[in-house]
Amino acid sequence: MLRCGKFELAVDRPLVMAIVNLTPDSFSGDGLAADAQRAIAHARRQLDAGADLLDLGAESSRPGAIPTSLDDELARLLPVLDGLAGCGVPISVDTYKPEVMAAAIAHGASMINDIYALRMPGALETVAASSDCAVCLMHMQGQPLTMQQQPGYSDVVGEVRDFLGERVSAALAGGIARERLLLDPGFGFGKTLEHNLSMLRHLDRFAIDGLPLLAGMSRKSMLAAITGRPVGERLAASIAVALLAVERGAAIVRVHDVRETCDALRVWRAVAGV
Repeated sequence: MLRCGKFELAVDRPLVMAIVNLTPDSFSGDGLAADAQRAIAHARRQLDAGADLLDLGAESSRPGAIPTSLDDELARLLPVLDGLAGCGVPISVDTYKPEVMAAAIAHGASMINDIYALRMPGALETVAASSDCAVCLMHMQGQPLTMQQQPGYSDVVGEVRDFLGERVSAALAGGIARERLLLDPGFGFGKTLEHNLSMLRHLDRFAIDGLPLLAGMSRKSMLAAITGRPVGERLAASIAVALLAVERGAAIVRVHDVRETCDALRVWRAVAGV
C-alpha cells in the first residue's frame, strides 16, 4: 500500500497517473497555463478515461526550461487544485519548491512529486510535517536548464540506485514514513538514450526495500531517438514503454494518453492473469 493523504493505494496492479501540464512551454504541446477551467476540464476527462491519479505541474522541467517564479507557479496551480477538490483520486503536485509544497498540501494535494528528491532547503521538512502526504523521490543529474548537455555516468543503474537509496535514508531519518515513499529513476533527466534504455532494462533494481516505482517516459525525446517520430506521433511508442516498465516492476506509469494506456494495461493484465 502507498499512503497518499486520505487515500491508500494498492500497488498490486499497475496504476495510471495522468499528466496535467499547467505551463505555457510543455515539451509535449499540452500546456494549459492560460486557462484554469480548461485545465480542470482536461483533468476530469483524464479521470473519465481511467486515471488512478492526477499529476499537476505548474513549472516546466523539460530540458532547457527556465525556472518559474514562485508567484507564477502558485497562480497557475492553486485554482486548478481547488477546482479538482473532491475528484475522488489522489492529486499529485510536481514541484521542488517548499513554499509550493506547503500550499499544495494545504489545498488538498495527496502527493508531492519532486524532481530534486527533497534536496532543496526546507523541502524535506515541509513534506515531513504533513503526516500523510506521499512523496515521489526522483533522480536527476544536474538541473533542467542544463541536464541534457553532457550527462555522464560510469554505471548509470548503480549510480541512480545509490542516489535513490541515499534519499530514502534521508527521508526516513527526517520523519517521513516508509509507506509514504515512491521512487522514480528519472528517465530523460540528465540521461542519454543509452542511459534510459539501460535503466528500463534493469528497472526492477530501483525498487529499494520493495518501495513502489513510478516510470515516466510518455512522449519523451528518447522515443523520438528510437522511432524518429515528432512529439504528436509518439502514442504507440509511449504505450510500448509503459508496458515494458510495468513488466519490469513499475507500480505507476505517468502518461499523457490515459485511455489508450489503460486499454493496453487491461490487455496485459488479462494475459498476465493479474
